[in-house]
Amino acid sequence: MTHTNPTYGRILISPKAIATISVHTALHSYGVVGMAVKNIFDGIAFALERDPRHGVDIKSLDDAIQIDLYIIIEYGTRISQVAYSVARNVRYQVERAIVMPVKTVNVHVQDLRISDTD
Repeated sequence: MTHTNPTYGRILISPKAIATISVHTALHSYGVVGMAVKNIFDGIAFALERDPRHGVDIKSLDDAIQIDLYIIIEYGTRISQVAYSVARNVRYQVERAIVMPVKTVNVHVQDLRISDTD
C-alpha cells in the first residue's frame, strides 16, 4: 500500500502491518474468541510458523484495501451482530491508522466455540 505526499515523498505500508492491526482489533471485539485458518494449507503453515497474523488476508485494490477475516465466535452470541461489529471496528481502526480507505471487510465465521461453564 502506497500513500504519496509530494512534500515528503512516498510512504509504504506493509500488508503485514495492516494484518496486525486487523487481527488485534478483531480479537478485542466482543464475541470473538480466536482467529481461524482459511484452508488446510494455511493450517499447516500456521503449525510450522506460528504467525500471529493468521486468519487475515489483505489485498490492495488500486487506492483501497480489501480485508478478509476468518474468525471463531463464542457460542451463544448473535453471529450476525458480532460479524457486523468486527467489520465495522476493523474498518475504523485500519482507516484511522493508515489514512487510506478500506473498500471492504469480509468476515468469515469459520467456527463456534463453547466456553467452559465451570
